[in-house]
Amino acid sequence: MSQKVRIKLKSYDHTLVDKSAKKIVSTVNTVKDDNVTVIGPIPLPTQKRIFTVNRSTFVNKKSREQFELSSYKRLLDIYGATAKTIEALMKTELPSGVEVEIEVK
Repeated sequence: MSQKVRIKLKSYDHTLVDKSAKKIVSTVNTVKDDNVTVIGPIPLPTQKRIFTVNRSTFVNKKSREQFELSSYKRLLDIYGATAKTIEALMKTELPSGVEVEIEVK
């Protein structure tokens, strides 16, 4: 029974997201099913959060410092996935710091 699998990757480091996306694509290709097609990795918009903090507590109100926290996202769609490909996806070791969300439809 073929299924559609959607994988969402999220991390604060763009290199980790790219490495894990390449690893997922390579594991799907090593299963060697002829009808499996992988679409992606599709880069989703980067979400940037900016924090402004006073440098000193009481004096120098105009002196401030800004910090930025960016989160990077990638999307992978796998069409025609069988039980063997889903099992291979579950067994892949991804680097720590990458949030993985797998949807099977």
